[in-house]
Amino acid sequence: MTDARSDTVYAYLLQFQRQLCSTFEGDAGSGQFVFDEWQRPGSDQSIGGRGITAVQEQGSVMERAGVALSDVRGSKLPPAATERNPQLTGRSYRAMGVSVVMHPRNPYAPTSHMNVRFFNAGDVWWFGGGFDLTPCLPFDEDCISWHRAASQACAPFHAGLYDHARAHCDEYFYLKHRSETRGIGGLFYDDLNEQTPQLGMSWEQGFAFMQSVAQHYHDAYRQIIARRQATPYGERERAYQLYRRGRYVEFNLVFDRGTLFGLQSGGRTDAILMSMPAVAHWAYQSPDPDLDAVLLPYLTTLKGHDWLAST
Repeated sequence: MTDARSDTVYAYLLQFQRQLCSTFEGDAGSGQFVFDEWQRPGSDQSIGGRGITAVQEQGSVMERAGVALSDVRGSKLPPAATERNPQLTGRSYRAMGVSVVMHPRNPYAPTSHMNVRFFNAGDVWWFGGGFDLTPCLPFDEDCISWHRAASQACAPFHAGLYDHARAHCDEYFYLKHRSETRGIGGLFYDDLNEQTPQLGMSWEQGFAFMQSVAQHYHDAYRQIIARRQATPYGERERAYQLYRRGRYVEFNLVFDRGTLFGLQSGGRTDAILMSMPAVAHWAYQSPDPDLDAVLLPYLTTLKGHDWLAST
């Protein structure tokens, strides 16, 4: 894999980061992003590379929003990568992506996550990414429109791609110690290249799929925020939101491979942990069993629910 192709991916990711920040500084965000541009020379013990971490805090719509662009290189893959691909142990690599987490202020507006990435280790390359939605006060309308966007992102590529990526999302974003999904799902895919069984893609197809996932996330989440950002709420809903945010933190610190990859490879800790909500709360028991009764079925019995059939 040539650096020219990697550079093409990076140029797209830079443009997409700017698009997201522009949207969520405007009508969908009402707050300013601070841009932290960085470069690291790297060493045998840590990764080197470049990136731009864009963070918005205490906006009127987004309490915290992060859009991180990174392009890193290393002489040795960390365990989070070689666990799934032991044949790559000891290889040098280049990895790049945009990672997004949006934590709205309004409890009726769901948290969202999106990541698109490209990995290159000499003659081995792959694309990965996806998006998922984490409401604490859920609406079927949002679940349906979210999964419709996920299906549309996949439709031009493989007939079974949405079903595969949707199921993988439910399996991945799962808190085993809670027996709950993190949210209502979406898409998750990894190690996507020409050799992927049944879903193999050329580099050109994989790059086009990356762009499709990114744009459908942008459009779908902007629409949901527009629907929910002005919904009236009180102290009860806010307290429940902070409690449920604790689950988000638990997943990111215990299970998330991107977090583990960054920390194991000596990445920039503040940028890696920008996905955390600005405020969260842990309690020995739920502060609101009645709201639990509304939310928890979405995270347990509705795992894998066919939201497209609900349209």
